[in-house]
Amino acid sequence: MKNFVALVVLSTSISLVSFAQKKAVSYEQAFNMKPTNMSKPLPQISGWIDDTHFSEMRRESDGKTKSYSVNVKTGEAVLYENKTEQPQIKKDFSAPAGAKNFTQSPDGALAAYTLNNDLYIRNAETKIDTRLSFDGSEFIKNGYASWVYFEEILGRASRYKAFWWSPDSKSICFMRFDDSQVPTFPIYVIKEQHGYLENESYPKVGDKNPEVKIGLVNIETQKTIWADFNEKDDQYFGAALWTPENKLWISWMNRGQDHLTVFDIDKNSGKKTSIYDEQQTTWIDLDQDDRIEFLPSGKNFILKSDKSGWAQYYLHDANGKEMNRITNGDFTVGSIYKMDEKAKLIYFNARKENSTRWDLYQASFDGKNLKRLSFGDNSFTGFNLSPNNSYFITTYSNLQTPTTMVLMDINGKQIRELGNTKGEEFSAYELPKKELVRVKSADGLFDLPVQITYPINFDPTKKYPVLVSIYGGPNAGTVYDSWKTSAQELWWAQEGMIQVAFDNRSSGHFGKKGMNFIHRQLGKYEIEDYMQCGNWLKGKSFVDGTRIGITGGSFGGYMTCMALTYGADVFTHGIANSSVTDWQFYDTHYTERFMDTPKENPEGYKITSVMNYADKLKGTLRIVHGTSDDNVHMQNSLALINKLQDLKKHFEFMVYPSERHGIGAVNAAKGIHNRTEAYNFYYQHLLQRPMPEIFWQPAKQPVRPF
Repeated sequence: MKNFVALVVLSTSISLVSFAQKKAVSYEQAFNMKPTNMSKPLPQISGWIDDTHFSEMRRESDGKTKSYSVNVKTGEAVLYENKTEQPQIKKDFSAPAGAKNFTQSPDGALAAYTLNNDLYIRNAETKIDTRLSFDGSEFIKNGYASWVYFEEILGRASRYKAFWWSPDSKSICFMRFDDSQVPTFPIYVIKEQHGYLENESYPKVGDKNPEVKIGLVNIETQKTIWADFNEKDDQYFGAALWTPENKLWISWMNRGQDHLTVFDIDKNSGKKTSIYDEQQTTWIDLDQDDRIEFLPSGKNFILKSDKSGWAQYYLHDANGKEMNRITNGDFTVGSIYKMDEKAKLIYFNARKENSTRWDLYQASFDGKNLKRLSFGDNSFTGFNLSPNNSYFITTYSNLQTPTTMVLMDINGKQIRELGNTKGEEFSAYELPKKELVRVKSADGLFDLPVQITYPINFDPTKKYPVLVSIYGGPNAGTVYDSWKTSAQELWWAQEGMIQVAFDNRSSGHFGKKGMNFIHRQLGKYEIEDYMQCGNWLKGKSFVDGTRIGITGGSFGGYMTCMALTYGADVFTHGIANSSVTDWQFYDTHYTERFMDTPKENPEGYKITSVMNYADKLKGTLRIVHGTSDDNVHMQNSLALINKLQDLKKHFEFMVYPSERHGIGAVNAAKGIHNRTEAYNFYYQHLLQRPMPEIFWQPAKQPVRPF
């Protein structure tokens, strides 16, 4: 066939191994977390003692954990007592009732927190609280994030925290949000006799965003200086960045999200000075927390940008002037593990040799002498360098090789294996064959990665159902050449299911260059890439084209809905969880980054709406949603249901009262029910036999995440 490229050729002569000779995972192991003993923990390396000794924590026979010093050259381990004195930070704080994000200052003398949407500090010695802002209300939030900032910019890990201590503990930067003009969305919560409504300040595409001011509080004077921005402008701000020299840098972005400026803010006047400026024709990611990395001296910094079409590193001086590129090429860099300012070297990971693998590299500040430090056809995680950069500890794996920890020298030579994850029962179970292949996109521009897990005792003369698990969002790929297996995966392989993952052109495998294709048409190229992969699968003699199932949640739910409508000639069954169904229903910052506003791009919103293709539905689609989902509102599913009913289309719908975006987060029983119903769907429609009764029995232990 001309329309695909296989990097790993599919074998149609996979040897049949006698499954009866080895164990099968049980229901309890697959779904109730009963141990299989197929895996074990890796060694616990706590750091380097000096350039030739590292510290390893080991559990003794008496159950106690002790620290050992391990000699790099000989491997000899001796008991080690760490006598390095750690700085004492006071921890005798108690947070006031109702306080949120109680955070100690770097020197431990104070703690900051928000209460009723105002910012406070508490003194550790006197326990006296001082109020720093005075206008907190339902719609005015000081140091506590508006919803769209929490979800899309600061991130869920922030827990709505929108204030940042300076390194010298003398200042706090905070954001003040005014949600008074942001439309509210009513979320019904079923509780007691009447229930109640949560009115969420949620800006949907084209709506008014919260107005934001950047405040800088001098702790000594307790006075707030406001940064020189006009809060009435349509704009976004990134998380505050304090430099090693106690300077405040703020990332600013226009609403169109194609223009980024990093400003230095004068702490005395609020005046802003541009440090870095970037524009792109599509979009720039604002919420990139590793964009700027300061050198140990604090003088210069390394900036990561995908302005070339690929994420690369650039060296800048302290005033923001670009000195030179450190990396250059059609590949994606990841994280900087260490910067050696004296040797003018950085150590980092990148997806250079193969986009499905992470390798380890060093490169000089001047952009020369890029050197791979890892080895083989493996994907590497972690990079723990010795103090003088003579050795490092890392882990590697691939689809066939369980995760292994090794000690290496800086030239990439393996000194010894430190451990692996093979448990005592690893060889007792029959593991499914896995392959990673590449499928040529319909337009011939991309070799799309596809991971296939075959049934155990695979027989190429038989026909098998397929279950595709996807997410599909921008820069959120799931296909990697690394070890990952679970008892649940083994269960479905035992049951005769082919399990598959696809990645599309915007998944990150093809850099920003691939992502740019989806600009103003979020979802179109993604589903067409999935359809191409699905058709390639259907062309295999061992695949039953009448049983091609697909499932995902959130963006993956959107992809599933598109697969059963736009891609109805390829996909036959689907479970769509917590799905976006029309981008007009989602928030400003995420959606407009890719789509612009509905006024600017009406055609793009039309061609990416599931409703536009609802008439094509002919397979079995199950729609699942929680009634109190505050991220992707149930409005999305209800709009699709309304359309399908008008078209007299058959579909399934499962609703979970009061559940949020992650079903089971509020009530664990709801999560168990949702997963069990999904398993029943697989048995009924894909495996075409009754689900074993044991699935319906009450769970004795916590159930694995679905």
